[in-house]
Amino acid sequence: MPRGKDQPTLPGLSDADQFGGFGASAFRAAADTPSGFAVRTRSAKKLREAVRTNAPRTPGVYGMLGPKGHVIYVGKAKNLRSRLLSYFRQDSRNPKAGKIIDHTATLVWEHLPDELNALLRELELIRRFRPRYNVLGQPGRQRYVYLCLGRGPGVLAYLSREATGKEAAVYGPFVGRGRLQDAVRRLNYEFKLRDCPTTVPMRFADQGDLFGEERAAKCLRYELGTCLGPCAGFCTAADYTAQVKSVKAFLDGRDSSTLKAIEAEMAKASAGLRFEQAAVLRDRWEALSRLNDRLMFLRSARKNHSFVYPLTGCDNLTRWYMIHGGEVRAVVREPDTPDFAAAAKAAVESVYAQPYSVEATLRRCVDSVLIVTSWFRGNAAEKAKLLTAVEAIGRCGG
Repeated sequence: MPRGKDQPTLPGLSDADQFGGFGASAFRAAADTPSGFAVRTRSAKKLREAVRTNAPRTPGVYGMLGPKGHVIYVGKAKNLRSRLLSYFRQDSRNPKAGKIIDHTATLVWEHLPDELNALLRELELIRRFRPRYNVLGQPGRQRYVYLCLGRGPGVLAYLSREATGKEAAVYGPFVGRGRLQDAVRRLNYEFKLRDCPTTVPMRFADQGDLFGEERAAKCLRYELGTCLGPCAGFCTAADYTAQVKSVKAFLDGRDSSTLKAIEAEMAKASAGLRFEQAAVLRDRWEALSRLNDRLMFLRSARKNHSFVYPLTGCDNLTRWYMIHGGEVRAVVREPDTPDFAAAAKAAVESVYAQPYSVEATLRRCVDSVLIVTSWFRGNAAEKAKLLTAVEAIGRCGG
């Protein structure tokens, strides 16, 4: 993603003037025109006065730019004026907020119709600009990771910050790399997949005629019974592929036999007073069980969150958020005019025509799945407004 001198520039900035927005957005209705404000000064006092004078008490996103015009921080607010003024309260602000202001040469903000739009727009801008103060762990900002299965011989499970599209399968997003790293390690061990570097060549048993030297495993995992040993020809390609299919069945939620088997071993060890062994088995079960629970949550979110969500903004205009597979795929204005009705109908038909695809979602802003889930968990009453695709088309006169 762009950083430093290669970061995208923001158009329309002057010393203190109207700001045309941070650029295109996947979450802006076509009928909406972006607007905001910009003030350029190194004086914290002047920045504060500009906020007091011009910032509205409405939702939006804001950005702090450094002396060279690069975005150093992006945030969202339910009330822009209140949130921005909090940066200048030295007695109560977080120390990092003061550091951000100290490095700010230009402050910009963009008005948005509602809080959900602000949440989505903040995520979009962080992914676009990669501001350094967001990436370095500013409060409230989490970094996501994905569990991936590679392609080719000797497939293994591993973690990645980004899905590239070259993986055989991708799961996530997840928060908390440390705990997930342990789960992935145990996943490779449980299904006897390798976890050695990709530079280690795979030599399956059915390729035995290629060997002129004595075969030896590259690590102790084969001896410990936690790897099939594909690096030394101790299994066939078919044997290894069968294990890969098993781990994928577990990750897809189609086969929970591994957890049940560990649980049975754990109960047997406890009954036999082998408490050390039971504790080891418990740790194995807990790591994989936590992973399974998170995967179930994501599957449920994507399966159940496919609907049209009408939401009235602070401008008293209603917009339709088209959510498919837990992800906001489009935003259009409510079909209260013939033109808006035609646009809304076309969008509904386009978004919901194709079945949900995990792989396609991962290539877009997948993190919005978590935003949508959290939004309806905190605003449960909003579910009464939801429309099916058929109901939405009916309201468009189709």
